[in-house]
Amino acid sequence: MSVQASKKIFVINLDELNVGLGKVVTIDGKEIALFLQENGTVHAIENSCPHKGGPLSEGIVSGEFVFCPLHDWKISTKTGMAEGADEGCVTCFDIEINGEQVFVNL
Repeated sequence: MSVQASKKIFVINLDELNVGLGKVVTIDGKEIALFLQENGTVHAIENSCPHKGGPLSEGIVSGEFVFCPLHDWKISTKTGMAEGADEGCVTCFDIEINGEQVFVNL
């Protein structure tokens, strides 16, 4: 069994993100939604709701949750898990912040 090393990729400068708004970046054809939290951390999740594929980066953000713009599913930006009666999850990505630069680890 081999362990694949993660790849750290610069995606955006921290000042390009706003609390309460998602931002989509594309890496190797994969859309990733970034969410800046009030405490300065950034969460990164797959930009596709597990329900019908809605663009989570366009959803309403409330704290560490985003509500899918298509059917209002509540998704944790921290864990990727659907909350409440909704079921499913999206992929989460590790983030590194170095100064003002935001990196995603794939």
